[in-house]
Amino acid sequence: MAVFAGIGATSVLAQVPQARPAGYVNDYAGVLSVLAKQQLEALATELDQKTGSQLAIVTVNSLQGEPIEDFSINLATRWGIGRKEKGDTGVLLLLAIQDRQSRMEVGYGIEPIITDGQAGSILRAMRPLLRAGNYDGAIQQAAGRVATLIAQAKHVTLTTPIPQPPRQPTGEGRGSPLPGLMWLLFLFVIVPFLLIPRRSRTSWYGGSATGFILGGILGNMLGGGGRGGGGFSSGGFGGFGGGGFGGGGASSSW
Repeated sequence: MAVFAGIGATSVLAQVPQARPAGYVNDYAGVLSVLAKQQLEALATELDQKTGSQLAIVTVNSLQGEPIEDFSINLATRWGIGRKEKGDTGVLLLLAIQDRQSRMEVGYGIEPIITDGQAGSILRAMRPLLRAGNYDGAIQQAAGRVATLIAQAKHVTLTTPIPQPPRQPTGEGRGSPLPGLMWLLFLFVIVPFLLIPRRSRTSWYGGSATGFILGGILGNMLGGGGRGGGGFSSGGFGGFGGGGFGGGGASSSW
């Protein structure tokens, strides 16, 4: 596939900066929350520093009729996503919001790790969340899967938390805003605990360790935004590394 395929690509690429991007996450469509951007940036930073692989996430409003495959490879090549000295280890996750299209562009060095079939599967898994307008959840899910596949192939462990979106309801009714498991936990654990006399709570509750675990479960189920102490500390975005692309990856729509 030719790079910079004509004037059409240039006109759409004018939506994004000519200079170095601001980070691994560039939300030009403005659909991501501040917290989601921070979490994704931290994940991509750790992935880069530990594996030499660079994950770029880009949202735009519209491709103005240009094929997403052309726009994606032109952007990935212009920015040089991935580290050339490590074998062109870049991945671009692109979403065109108004067009309801997505694309994963995979660099030469990542093609053995994320095949075209795997890229397509990751994009298709995003569809229910995207249709529900949950852009945070969809992009976090896809980015987490990409990072996990690369980390496993490179035999490294990532410590940045990867938020998982809640399962989407399959029926017509939306039901309660709390997950069903949360209701079970509330009815069979929290309510009995509150009914027990104060003096008996310590032995029933299992001490501080159990309390800590239970608190963690509740926090995860409620989608708390606080991040645990320790773990990986982001060193900031240092730019992309001149990676190359040959058209590997997949496209999808929702």
